[in-house]
Amino acid sequence: MSGRRLGPGRHGLADLSVGDVIETARQVVGVETIDAFAALTGDRFEIHMTAEGARRHGFSDRVAHGLLVLSMVDGLKNRAAAQFDAIASLGWDWTFAAPVLAGDSIAARITVTALRATSDGRRGIATLEFEVTNQRGETVQRGVNRLMIHA
Repeated sequence: MSGRRLGPGRHGLADLSVGDVIETARQVVGVETIDAFAALTGDRFEIHMTAEGARRHGFSDRVAHGLLVLSMVDGLKNRAAAQFDAIASLGWDWTFAAPVLAGDSIAARITVTALRATSDGRRGIATLEFEVTNQRGETVQRGVNRLMIHA
């Protein structure tokens, strides 16, 4: 396992080693973003829509949708200085470990945990482990993404 932090640019299978790491920038999850996601998806469960509704369920403030945060994490990955030379996502295995509240900021640490070439050798599959933290360093989401990348 290399543990090296990848430098800027797009990295394909030949450039990567198990243990390589990408750290994303940090992004605020604002109420406007929560509202837009609710409007887009129709998920208006009260913990997302009002502080009062969130408090009724034991939260101190509005809670961002878990899938909103996951989507933002994928966007952070795709805007990082170091990127995977991606073709397509092949799936996610994801856990919502703690709530992300309105106004929190998130960032992700992405570690390459497995690499393999496809059967024709023209592409690769990277298995990526994500740890998503808030501004206090608390893990709020974690999981694994399988990503098809250029060789």
